[in-house]
Amino acid sequence: MPEAALPDRALIRVSGADAEHFLHNLVTTDIAALPQGEAWPGALLTPQGKILFDFLVWRDGDGFVLDTSVGQRDALVRRLSMYKLRAAVEISPIEPTGVTVCWGEDAGRDVGETGVVDHRFAVAGIPVTRKPGNAEAGLPLGYDALRVLAGIAESGADFALQDAFPHDVLFDLAGGVSFKKGCYVGQEVVSRMQHRGTARRRLVLVTAETALPATGAEIVAEGKPIGTLGTVVGNRGLAIVRIDRAGEAIAAGTAIRTGDTELSLALPGWSGLSFPSNAAEES
Repeated sequence: MPEAALPDRALIRVSGADAEHFLHNLVTTDIAALPQGEAWPGALLTPQGKILFDFLVWRDGDGFVLDTSVGQRDALVRRLSMYKLRAAVEISPIEPTGVTVCWGEDAGRDVGETGVVDHRFAVAGIPVTRKPGNAEAGLPLGYDALRVLAGIAESGADFALQDAFPHDVLFDLAGGVSFKKGCYVGQEVVSRMQHRGTARRRLVLVTAETALPATGAEIVAEGKPIGTLGTVVGNRGLAIVRIDRAGEAIAAGTAIRTGDTELSLALPGWSGLSFPSNAAEES
């Protein structure tokens, strides 16, 4: 069973009598409906509806664990504490940092006492579990290749914080956003995008005949930018693009390129999305 150590991940524990209510009314995930033993994606948004912090969240005894990047951990603790007020909630980093991920046929069968199923990959039909701590596991490259195969974005590599909406990274389709629960920070903007169908930027799978350029390379169609390359593993990668513009290029048979490299774009099969090609759909 393949596994990889992710030393750049950090955990935060949120516990106390009001922990569930506190998180439910603050983040995008439906915390009240969160199943035991599963890690669901989530975000704390800006008032404008963009992702300020991204993480995975799961139940842990009478509290919750947030799995985020090392670089976000302390700022996320401070931001959560700012919203705490008089709520009966304890917010604290978990030491040491690091997470181990396992995948393959047997990954979801025995998660152990501390392991959880990664819901993002489950939606894509790939069993993946996460456990706190760094075991003697492989390098993150194998995990990055798995993310590229499945269409799973992570901040830093695939999008910049405060620059992407949850729809851009498919949170609306992977359990990362609830459209049924009450208000949370940025909820009005995200709900409007959902009900009006105005999401134009989406995560796509990128392939080429040769090795792709580095993360951050601009993707163009007919000389106009339509997106930016994210995680790259060999000739495969992820990118967030304007799918309306990509759809028009695909329908017209126009080459989509990054530099001199011609690209093929596909939306993750599990998303159920397709490229629009009607110019009238431009916002």
